[in-house]
Amino acid sequence: MAYLQLKVQIREDQFSQLDDLLSRSGALSVSAMDAEDQPILEPKPGETPLWQNLSLTALFPANKNQAKVINRIKPHLNETQQASLSWTEVPEEAWERAWMQHYQPICFAEQLWVGSTEHTPPDALKAILFLDPGLAFGTGSHPTTYLCLEWLSTQDLIGKTLIDYGCGSGILMLAALKLGAHFGHGVDLDPQALTATKDNAERNQIQGNFSLDLPDTFSIETRADILIANILANPLIELAHFLSSLLNPKGKIVLSGLLHEQAASVKKAYALEINWINQHEKDGWICLVGEKIVANSPR
Repeated sequence: MAYLQLKVQIREDQFSQLDDLLSRSGALSVSAMDAEDQPILEPKPGETPLWQNLSLTALFPANKNQAKVINRIKPHLNETQQASLSWTEVPEEAWERAWMQHYQPICFAEQLWVGSTEHTPPDALKAILFLDPGLAFGTGSHPTTYLCLEWLSTQDLIGKTLIDYGCGSGILMLAALKLGAHFGHGVDLDPQALTATKDNAERNQIQGNFSLDLPDTFSIETRADILIANILANPLIELAHFLSSLLNPKGKIVLSGLLHEQAASVKKAYALEINWINQHEKDGWICLVGEKIVANSPR
């Protein structure tokens, strides 16, 4: 089986947004390399430096609609960058090696470990999750997913019901179940995401305590103690009332997938139903945490 590889020349400040757009367009991996042999000096503590000019590479399934991917990222590229766009075929063996190079295990809050079956997890952690993103977005390395996993790893999830709206690879729902949640509802527009989630559940021997649905088959009568939606800012705003309605009284809502400058607009869309209690940030990406307002209770 061959894969499709997209390459484009970009600036450093474009990487986070294009990484997210390509991942949500179905990219199996997104990576960046120095485009001009520019050296990187020793970074300051906490910094993850990038070169000023990057060669960005994204890998897709062989049957991916190239025009749809280009149309999604083209508005964010200048004419010179658009001219640098190119597609090539990559053999399966090369993809497997590339995937393992870029996908490294991550530990969250000394509670949760996420890695592939090729990695050996440490001892004495509360939850171990073996993950193959397959054809869906989500390995835990992207800041939006990382922030959600970090929050989950600090919560008491015993007996809780969770909705993962826009589940991708299922990483958030499956992590919650590993951390003690009672039941998980995974919802995604892409049937491939539901397939990837099911495969990852089987890989981790998680059975019976979750459901998977497209939005059209998801019951609007469902209620949960926690709802996580790691999607984009505009859908989060459009779905504000619907997502809020899925929460039990005082249920927690966790919204990610938005940039720092988008946070205020998202908060405003939920203001009548959600009391915002916290905000976390990583590499310019924001994760909002709120609680459903109970009628006639003080804000």
